Amino acid sequence: MTTHSSLSVTIPFRRPKVAMGEIDTAVAAGIVAAASDIALILDRDGIVRDRSVSSSDLASNGIGDWLDQAWIDTVTGESRHKISEMLADALAGKPSRWREVNHPGDDGEVAVRYFALSAGEDGRVIVLGRDLQASAALQQRLIQVQQSVERDYLRLRQAESRYRLLFQSASEAVLILDASTRRIREANPAVTRITGREEAQLLGQPFTTLLDPASQTGAGDLLGSATGTSATRSLVVGLAGGGSASLSASMFRHDRSSSLLVRLTPETIAVLDDPNAALNAVLSRISDAFVVTDTDLRILTANPAFLELTDLASREEAMNLPLDQFLGRPQIDVKIMLSQLREHGALRNFATVVRTRLGQQDDVEVTAVVVPDDSRPTYGFSIRNVARRMALAAPAPILGGAVSQSVEQLTHLIGRVPMKDIVRESTDLIEKLCIEAALTLTSDNRASAADVLGLSRQSLYSKLRRYGLGDLDD
Repeated sequence: MTTHSSLSVTIPFRRPKVAMGEIDTAVAAGIVAAASDIALILDRDGIVRDRSVSSSDLASNGIGDWLDQAWIDTVTGESRHKISEMLADALAGKPSRWREVNHPGDDGEVAVRYFALSAGEDGRVIVLGRDLQASAALQQRLIQVQQSVERDYLRLRQAESRYRLLFQSASEAVLILDASTRRIREANPAVTRITGREEAQLLGQPFTTLLDPASQTGAGDLLGSATGTSATRSLVVGLAGGGSASLSASMFRHDRSSSLLVRLTPETIAVLDDPNAALNAVLSRISDAFVVTDTDLRILTANPAFLELTDLASREEAMNLPLDQFLGRPQIDVKIMLSQLREHGALRNFATVVRTRLGQQDDVEVTAVVVPDDSRPTYGFSIRNVARRMALAAPAPILGGAVSQSVEQLTHLIGRVPMKDIVRESTDLIEKLCIEAALTLTSDNRASAADVLGLSRQSLYSKLRRYGLGDLDD
């Protein structure tokens, strides 16, 4: 009696012999080939006696060209036990099940899903296989898409956490309003501090309830303009509980809806709650210029006094400009200042000049300090204009004009003019002092003064005219 392995099907044919009848061998071969990507006919020893390959992908990888080879020798090492179990079950008439094995191919391992069943008393076995390369590619793409979605979700969660932390810890009051109704959607704890209302009491309420009635119209106009333009402007408004604050608003879109980001910044609260705000307020109003640079003397920030001193229009214009473009005499002062800062970490009352963008020059005093930082050390410069102070002091020597009045005044020229000009000024000063001393010694007898000085009377008169000494009318 012929035995066949039981098929693991849920609903089998009720009368297969009657339904199939005497099917022609060619028809049966066509059915087997059409029902699988690869079909094998094995003998009792598991040798491939015939095969049919319907998948071009399998054929291009060299899969199926195994005539007269043992089927178990065509798979990878970890799949050999699966082949042995499938052949043993088929020959023993046990129910068969699909097993996935791997074949070494030209482009790497190729996965195929097989089903084996007995084909007769002589031990023949029919093996049907389905190519899993397309499924593996789809599965790999699914895994990649899933990983991408998980990464995007993680980034969103991290961004949400950062937003929440910033929103909750901000020192200024921040509210999220519905752009159309202008009702409060979210409010940070700072809103509660300046209004005295809890967050639960604020949600869903009109924003204008936080403002003094006299400021509601102006605030409404500002919110209306924020929905129509990306430019941000501010307005000082009165608060319902007393006091005033600077109001600014900007619009953003999310989930096809528009919202307004509104900020309320009371100046007094900002200064009291944030010491840096008080320091920034002082630096923005102080008359001395203040500038911060990196170690290459590139400007990082500057106060309005520096912008005014150098004729720059804005802080943004000053960013990344070299400080020596404005400060110090070329190739002299900057080297001295840097050397002092790097060696001692501080510089005090260094006399130099500052040049404006238009080329004008003023005398200044510079005090500087190094702010050490492991990642980004910076230099801070305080620049004081001393041109008025020098104008009120005794007049300095003027080259080519009036003669210097004291040796001390000559020292102020060091670094400001070339040394040969200072030497010439010094010579003129000493010569004038010697003539004055000789005239005093001889009671203004010019003939005797000329003899004391070792000069001819004509040379002495020439020098008296040069220095404007004595009455030469006689």
